[in-house]
Amino acid sequence: MNFQDRRSAGAQLALVLESYRTAQPLVIALPRGGVPVAVEVAKHLGAPLDVLIVRKLGAPDNPEYAIGALAEQCEPFIRKDAVRQVGATPEQLQRSIARQQEEIDRRVLLYRQGRPPIDVRGRTVLLVDDGVATGATMTVAVHALRKRGAGRIVVAVPVAATSTAERLRQEADAVVSLLEREDFYAIGQWYQDFRQVDDEEVVRLLTAAQRRREAAPVSAAVTIAEGPISLPGDLSEPEACRAWVVFAHGSGSSHKSPRNTHVARGLNRAGLGTLLFDLLMPSEGEDRRNVFDVGLLTQRLLLATRWLRKRDSSRPIGYFGASTGAAAALCAAAEPDSAVYAVVSRGGRPDMAGPLLERVRCPVLLIVGGYDEGVLELNEEASRRIPHARLVVVPKATHLFEEPGALDAVIDHACRWFVEQIETPRATQPSQRKQG
Repeated sequence: MNFQDRRSAGAQLALVLESYRTAQPLVIALPRGGVPVAVEVAKHLGAPLDVLIVRKLGAPDNPEYAIGALAEQCEPFIRKDAVRQVGATPEQLQRSIARQQEEIDRRVLLYRQGRPPIDVRGRTVLLVDDGVATGATMTVAVHALRKRGAGRIVVAVPVAATSTAERLRQEADAVVSLLEREDFYAIGQWYQDFRQVDDEEVVRLLTAAQRRREAAPVSAAVTIAEGPISLPGDLSEPEACRAWVVFAHGSGSSHKSPRNTHVARGLNRAGLGTLLFDLLMPSEGEDRRNVFDVGLLTQRLLLATRWLRKRDSSRPIGYFGASTGAAAALCAAAEPDSAVYAVVSRGGRPDMAGPLLERVRCPVLLIVGGYDEGVLELNEEASRRIPHARLVVVPKATHLFEEPGALDAVIDHACRWFVEQIETPRATQPSQRKQG
C-alpha cells in the first residue's frame, strides 16, 4: 500500500476516524509533515485544528536518528538505550536540547501568529502525523498533551512501524493507523510524493483552517413543535445565506447523523442554511414500522417546512433526502401548494413515493453510488418518471458513500444543484443521466 501524498493519506485516515465524530474531538498535528494530513482529518470531522511543536533530538553523528524528542511546554523525552548506543555525551545532549528549544520557540511564534494553544483539557484529541517510525516525537507529544490535561488521546497516522505502534498503545489511549509494517525503513517509502513541507505551507494551511472555523455557522438547537408533536433539530445559518435546505434522513437515524451533518457543513460553506431534525419522536422511533411509513415522514417534513417558513419567508427552501427520507422529500415536493425549489436525493428510495413522482414539479437531483446496483436501478426508473430530474452516478461508491472522496462528491453535486436552481428559473428539462 502506497499513498499518493499526505493529503490523500489524510482523506483516507479521516474516514477511519469517523467513529470519533460524536466525541467532538480536537485535531492536533505534528508539524511539518503532519499538518497536511491533519487538515483533511479536521475538515472531514468538522473539528478544530492546532499544532503541537515537537522536535527530534538527533544523534551527534546522525541527526536523522532520534535519541529523544522535545515538545513545547514539556520536559525532554530521552531514549536512554539510543543515547548509550550512539555514545552521546551529556554535553552533546544539552546542546541539542538548547538548539531544538530555539527552533520550537521560532515555530510557535510563526505558526500560531500570536494565538494561544487550543485548550485540550478534558477533550478527546486526535494526534496526527504523516507516520511514525521510532515513535520518539509521538511519545513526547502524548506526554505533553497528558500534562495539558487531555481527556483521551488517540494517535492517528497513515502508516506506522508495527513495533512502534505497539509501544505507543501503552502510552496513548488508542492508536489508529491505516498500515502497520515491520519492514519499515522510513515514512517516505510509503508515499509516492513525499516532498518536504516548508514553513510557508504550514502557515498557509493553518490560516485557511482557522478561517474555515471562523466562517462556519454556529448550529443552534431548535425544537419543531405543533400540538403534541415535538421534534429536536439543529439550524445553521451562514453569513449571506441564499436559501435553506431541510434534511430528511432515513432508516431511523437522528438529526445527528454524521453523514448528513458532514453534507450540511458543505452546504453551509456554499452559503446555504440547513435544518436537520428528527422526523420521529423517541416513542415513535421504537416502532420500526414508523421508519418506513413514508406518509408519516412526509407530514413531519411538511411540518418542519411550515416551521421554517414562519421564521424566514424570504428565502427559498429545498430538500435533501436520504434513503426513505428521499421518498418523503419527493412526496412533500409533490404537494399541490409546494413551494420547494429543488430536491437532492442521496442513495434514496424514490420508488417509495409511488405515483406521486409524476407530480413533482421542482428540479430533482438523484445521486447514487455506482456499486449500489439495486438502488441504482430504482433511481434510473424514477429519473424517467420525474418531470425535471437528473441522475448522477458516483463511480465505485456504495450505498453509504464511505469510499474516499465519495461523500465529498455528493456535497459537490448537491451544492452546485441547489445554487444553480436558485439562479435559474424553473425550466422544463429532459431527464439526464450523468457519471459523477
